[in-house]
Amino acid sequence: MVLTCCPECGDQVGPADRYCEGCGAGLRLRRTPPDAVAGRDRAEHDLTLVAGVSDRGSVRARNEDAMAFAVVGPPAEPAAVVAIVCDGVGSTERAAEAARAASDAALAEIVDRLADGADADDATRRAVVKAYAAVRVLGKPETSAPSCTVVSAVATKQAITVGWIGDSRAYWVADGDSRLLTRDDADPVAGALTRWVGADAEQGPPNLVVLPAGSPGRLVVCSDGLWNYLPTAANLAAEMSGGPSLTVAAELTAVALRRGGGDNITVVVLPYPFEEVR
Repeated sequence: MVLTCCPECGDQVGPADRYCEGCGAGLRLRRTPPDAVAGRDRAEHDLTLVAGVSDRGSVRARNEDAMAFAVVGPPAEPAAVVAIVCDGVGSTERAAEAARAASDAALAEIVDRLADGADADDATRRAVVKAYAAVRVLGKPETSAPSCTVVSAVATKQAITVGWIGDSRAYWVADGDSRLLTRDDADPVAGALTRWVGADAEQGPPNLVVLPAGSPGRLVVCSDGLWNYLPTAANLAAEMSGGPSLTVAAELTAVALRRGGGDNITVVVLPYPFEEVR
């Protein structure tokens, strides 16, 4: 059976468990409370193999992004690392709730499907179905339509599988091989999304891309609050140190804040192959 490690106490827990029996910590979402960091609407969390920062930015009244991640299996020999970033569509009602519901649902479904023996592609597709369902119950298409984007990454020893709907992005940053992995579901002329997860959205499968294991690098999963300022993989690489994942996520967030912080900023960083991170 695939086991998940509790992020708080390190005890092993079953893939269907929602709380750790040892310490009572929640297992589905790896997030600090929104106001836990310096009084800001900001979250930081570090599972060593993956870490992230989500910040309100300098302009928006609240943080309508969400992030969730998990290490599947014991830390010494994980079976997979999963990361989700969702960006609430600010022009819709309950955007923050939509992003949080989608990220929670997607993370739980991927972890459960991997535990049942599904491959990363199937787990990613099923996660998007769950994300649609979780957001849809928040509103009604004819009256209100809470909406968000979603991008997920499932890293195994063999490959990284990235799935997305909308314009949240995933980048691969490595010496001589940095690149954008995703392609925005957006009209660049109109500046509008062409696909999203919402109560009024036409449900469909996610875009998928698979990056086979190779030379070491870092996966960066982020909302447009970051990539509006650092749009290319080369831009990201120029601002990233060789530090731990949480340090790198904080560095990139700080760049976006220095350049105006016009939107919510969420950055999740995963070194890969993750077996080398100890």
